[in-house]
Amino acid sequence: MNPVLTPTPSASLVRREVAGLPPYDPGADPADVAALSGSGRVIKLSNNESPYGISPVVGEAVRKALADGVSRYPDPSGRRLAEALGKSLDVPPDRVVLGNGSEDILGLLCQAVLDPGDLVVTQAPGFSLHETFPRVMGARVHKVRVTAEFGFDAGAWHDALAARPKLVFLANPCNPTGAMLTAGELERVVAALPESALLVLDEAYGEFARSRPGYPDGLEALRGLGRPWIVLRTFSKAYGLAGVRVGYGIASDPALVQALDRVRTPYNVNHPAQEAAIAALGDHTHLADTVRRTALEITRVSERLRAAGLRVVPSSTNFLFIDTGRPADHVARELHRAGIIVKAWREPGYETYIRASLSTPGDNDVFVRCLTAICAKDKP
Repeated sequence: MNPVLTPTPSASLVRREVAGLPPYDPGADPADVAALSGSGRVIKLSNNESPYGISPVVGEAVRKALADGVSRYPDPSGRRLAEALGKSLDVPPDRVVLGNGSEDILGLLCQAVLDPGDLVVTQAPGFSLHETFPRVMGARVHKVRVTAEFGFDAGAWHDALAARPKLVFLANPCNPTGAMLTAGELERVVAALPESALLVLDEAYGEFARSRPGYPDGLEALRGLGRPWIVLRTFSKAYGLAGVRVGYGIASDPALVQALDRVRTPYNVNHPAQEAAIAALGDHTHLADTVRRTALEITRVSERLRAAGLRVVPSSTNFLFIDTGRPADHVARELHRAGIIVKAWREPGYETYIRASLSTPGDNDVFVRCLTAICAKDKP
């Protein structure tokens, strides 16, 4: 006879820091939107994925990796990928750490560095996990707001850093705005950093911005800096590998990588993902073509939306931050009826904004037409 199981009030076991966290918002489920719209095809613009797919050499690398068998564990150190990255970036492989997406490394950094009560400084509006992961560890989070024009507020950053944070998350370009820091603005942040602070420069969208005037390559900017830092990058965005999840960090010294290795799961990047990243890293033509086509669409779609009277933040990424002038949740629901998924921004002060990643020109035209029609119909 099976023993009777007494229900356990599991909610009482959960740490209070965790109980108060909002769940991560990935955007609406495509199947739900398809059912609502009655359309067999959904335009998904909520996750900043590349519409241009993967390089052919990546497909071949994944097929070979699967043919080699998936019954054995991957290389826990990701040595071949770390060596390929080290060669590409001119850094020793022992300064490279791999993650299941770059946000995996964000979580590892918080686990390895933060004690309850420590101060973390980041941006607002910003990537939700820059706030969530520190709060999991019981840290305090101060968010530095952008200017009214979504620019860098040097005075606000100076004051925030004067409070001596232990960890600083700085995204360049920024998610969700798409705005970038110039070399001079990054220099100001670095100059104001307390010597004991760890600077985390999140360059998840850096490939899209690298050819823009004034954009600083974070790795080059921080080389030789006599304080701890790490630059985070990913294969999920410009390289199109969102489905296999590969991110990486380049650290100021091997000791930081070793600390992250102590808290990460041993096999956090699977074998097909490692092989896909190695192949993607070597196909410069596919990357350049993706960046070029994305930049053309960013310019074209931004101009059309501004011509329709909408405010669009200048973007150096593959997405746009758009002020709809009305509750973003309402706009998102109306777009769902048209079979289009965007992300309604809910951060205080930005509740009228949506973030939309760009797709192919045809999909983008449908998005512009539907969004402008919704906003024209619902003029306050």
